[in-house]
Amino acid sequence: MTEIRTPRLLLRRWHDDDLAPLADINADPQVMHWIDDGSVRDVDQTAEDIERWEEEWDEEGFGLFAVELLASGELAGFAGLSVPEFLPEVLPAVAISWRLGSQFWGQGYASEAAHATLEFALQDRGLDRVISINRVGNDASENVIRKLGMKPERETEHPVYGFPLHVHAIDLTEFHA
Repeated sequence: MTEIRTPRLLLRRWHDDDLAPLADINADPQVMHWIDDGSVRDVDQTAEDIERWEEEWDEEGFGLFAVELLASGELAGFAGLSVPEFLPEVLPAVAISWRLGSQFWGQGYASEAAHATLEFALQDRGLDRVISINRVGNDASENVIRKLGMKPERETEHPVYGFPLHVHAIDLTEFHA
């Protein structure tokens, strides 16, 4: 089972008891504001998400980790790698992403989890390049992306919702773990 420990976090595969706390995160309009059309997700949609992420682990050898706080055991959200099939123009590519509950924002957890995920991509999975896709205006995500050393690659539009997106990339031979 793939697990990564950082000073404050455990990145791990999904457990059945993660559904309720992740559904709470996905039900928060503040969290979901920058995701797709901004709609919140219910328990059934969240369960489908987790099932899809676990399938990606089995098919690709990577996926989205559950992010747990070591100090409390709380589920803070997720971070990890996925194939961004919703944006065919960047394929083939592997994207890093994260989503944390709003009570965990502003404490450096997203940067810590994302940094550990890039190390995993390079050292454990042998990837040579990772991208990040975020909605223009999401300054908090842009800040994490900059901290990771990712460079702007292109601007494009979401193929379904039409809003502008930034695509950043990092050649993992240049990543400093």
